[in-house]
Amino acid sequence: MQTHFTEEQLKDPAIAEANQILRACVHCGFCTATCPSYQVLGDELDSPRGRIYLIKDMLEAGRPADEKTVKHIDRCLSCLACMTTCPSGVNYMHLVDHARVHIEKTYTRPPMERLLRWTLAKVLPYPGRFRLALVAAKLGRPLARFMPDARLRAMLEMAPAQVPPASPNDRPQVFPAEGARKMRVALLVGCAQRALNTDINDATIRLLRRLGCEVVVARGAGCCGALTHHMGKEAEAHASAAKNIRAWMAEKRGAGLDAVVINTSGCGTTVKDYGHMFAGGDLAGDAQSVAAMALDVSELLERIGLPEGADQGLRVAYHAACSLQHGQQVKTAPKTLLKRAGFEVVEPADSHLCCGSAGTYNLLQPEISAELKARKVKTLEARAPDVIAAGNIGCMMQIGSGTGVPVVHTVELLDWATGGPKPRALG
Repeated sequence: MQTHFTEEQLKDPAIAEANQILRACVHCGFCTATCPSYQVLGDELDSPRGRIYLIKDMLEAGRPADEKTVKHIDRCLSCLACMTTCPSGVNYMHLVDHARVHIEKTYTRPPMERLLRWTLAKVLPYPGRFRLALVAAKLGRPLARFMPDARLRAMLEMAPAQVPPASPNDRPQVFPAEGARKMRVALLVGCAQRALNTDINDATIRLLRRLGCEVVVARGAGCCGALTHHMGKEAEAHASAAKNIRAWMAEKRGAGLDAVVINTSGCGTTVKDYGHMFAGGDLAGDAQSVAAMALDVSELLERIGLPEGADQGLRVAYHAACSLQHGQQVKTAPKTLLKRAGFEVVEPADSHLCCGSAGTYNLLQPEISAELKARKVKTLEARAPDVIAAGNIGCMMQIGSGTGVPVVHTVELLDWATGGPKPRALG
């Protein structure tokens, strides 16, 4: 793609990077075939190629974002299926992230939208606040149909029937390995997951300890920054990320650290990008180190080796979270591990397409999200599974709200197959 940035504009490192990304695009349109929002809306501007044109025009002109550009950028899920498909290696993730920061700095949203986004940024990354919000939403669910805004209805309907009590395992501490120690790893316990489903971290800790890992929940670590990052709130996202970097590097420089383990793939994609987020800054070196240590839990388990299990007699439909298969290019490890543990694994049709969760997307774009959820649930249920497994809490909540089939985290099944308790969702 031909670009026309001035020499003055290109002195800005962010614009220089955007220019390189834009110039890599060859207009081929392969991305439109795998873009979920384009599949639903059929509008070229709701495809990656269309959004690239909008971003190019906005950045080259050096102008504030306008309503049209904002509408179509907001409709992007950041599922990154386009990056898997793109033959030219266009880094759409970094381009759309830059566009969102530009929008946040230059565009004034309507008052209600500003309030909703501010609320999400101030609640979701903080487990205590989020837990209180979920309890309030649960009480307010009967009033959901009276809400004038579809986004408010979506927020009330999101609340689970039961809000689990906080897990003591999520507090800063060290869990010793069972038997000989093979590795020392830090676990990102996350933010929203700590309020929505405490079983995931508990199962991860049990499984890793059983396989010879000393597991550290580092003091000072918390939200990875992804939720605010994808809303263009750069300062808040970087502040969250910086806390994690300092906490994990303190462990690495102290008792040592072999890996940072992440069991929420949306977080994993962001943590693995810390080196890019902090490039050229004071934390650049440490950010690169953390990004290099970051592993999805399935990657670590594949590296350690999982014992082969007996036939579990369960048919598992595996849902590939976009942040895992597209963001991190981790595609086979979870399925290989489930099969090795003794489960029958099946996959839905169009497994590359998003379920519509995408961080806060299901709350900010509920209509498009609901259509994608319905499509995903239909393809999963068509495989007649006993249980659905996924590696991302957002996907689990999204799919679980549309099906009667139990939905669990992959690590819960692996924990159960190797001596842990039966996942609560399976009764």
